[in-house]
This record gives sequence, structure tokens and C-alpha cells, in this order.
Amino acid sequence: MRAPVEQYFAALNADAYDDLAAVFTDDVEIHTVGAKPVVGRAAVLAHFPRVLAGYAEHCDRVTRWIETPEAIVTEIEFTGRLGDGRPVVFPALDVFDLRADRITRVTTWYDTRDVRRQVLA
Repeated sequence: MRAPVEQYFAALNADAYDDLAAVFTDDVEIHTVGAKPVVGRAAVLAHFPRVLAGYAEHCDRVTRWIETPEAIVTEIEFTGRLGDGRPVVFPALDVFDLRADRITRVTTWYDTRDVRRQVLA
């Protein structure tokens, strides 16, 4: 059950965005606090490079896994460095809905005010 989520984080952390195609269903949805949903595999695959473009480096480290038959919840520690060298660090929570060993939905929560403060400082 954990394999597609582990592959998701490995691909994101390596900037291997093409590898994400294998873990998503065609109708995958990404829901992030404060943002409009991103729907469909093609839109989702274009989404991540845009979101992470400003980071010279970034890493989502899972610090806790909670697993059910239909979903996985992960607590994340995001660490990154912007293009100008400033660090960005924040906790997040991701919920992954799964169907047939593929991710159908990712819902992400984090403190948007804190992240905005770090990025726009």
C-alpha cells in the first residue's frame, strides 16, 4: 500500500517529475490549502515543476505514516533553499487516497502564512 506514496516522494525529492506519471490515476486530484484543485494527470504533472521552480533544493521528509486500506496520511518536514539561498522549513500533512495501487487524490495542509513569510521575506 505504501509503495506508490514512497515513489511519489522519491520522484518529488529528485525532481524526477516524469516518474510521477506511474503513481497517479488518470483522474488524480491535488488539493492544497489555499489553492484551486489541480485535476487530471497531465495538469498534475505540470503542477509540481511550477510549484517547486523557485527552490534551488527541496526535500519532503516523511516523519510519520498512518495507513488504512484506502488512504495513507503522512506528516512531513519540508526543508528547502530558495534560489537566493534563503532557507524554507515547515511541517505539512498529506493525505493520499489510493485505488488499485495508484494515487487518486493528494490533499495537503500547511501553515500558508508561515510559508509565505519565509518565501516573500
